[in-house]
Amino acid sequence: MSDTNRRKFFQRGAAVAAVGAAAAVTGKAETKPVKKVLYRNGKKPDKTPLFNSTVQFGNLIFIAGVGYHQEGDIKVHTAHVLDSIKQQLEEAGSSMEKVLKCNVYLNDLKDYAGMNEVFLGKFGPEPPVRTTIAAAGGIPGNSLVEIDVIASV
Repeated sequence: MSDTNRRKFFQRGAAVAAVGAAAAVTGKAETKPVKKVLYRNGKKPDKTPLFNSTVQFGNLIFIAGVGYHQEGDIKVHTAHVLDSIKQQLEEAGSSMEKVLKCNVYLNDLKDYAGMNEVFLGKFGPEPPVRTTIAAAGGIPGNSLVEIDVIASV
């Protein structure tokens, strides 16, 4: 092996060793994601709930379906639901712009256009992927719409 080739060989080996040492020092080794429940009031309930409303797993946030159980038309219901989701995302360290997936459940498909009027632009210039369906049998609590999301942190 010539001196030039030997020098390149050792330089490459030193570079690989430096990268490995840097990963060890910074603690950037791969770790398994951990499930973390984010309670609405910051306190775990005394009794086991039926389901959790917000769960973080690694860098993902899962927010359970949010409805609005008061009087109002589809625009009122949609605005309230999206405001509630925005608040939950921000409390979890995320935002509407970081939503990756959105499921919309309508009590009646005739409300599709009205829901879309309020929905448009709420997730920034690049909205998430979305599925919208009419819920057979209605939505619990007489909500006209229920929305759940998955977002990144």
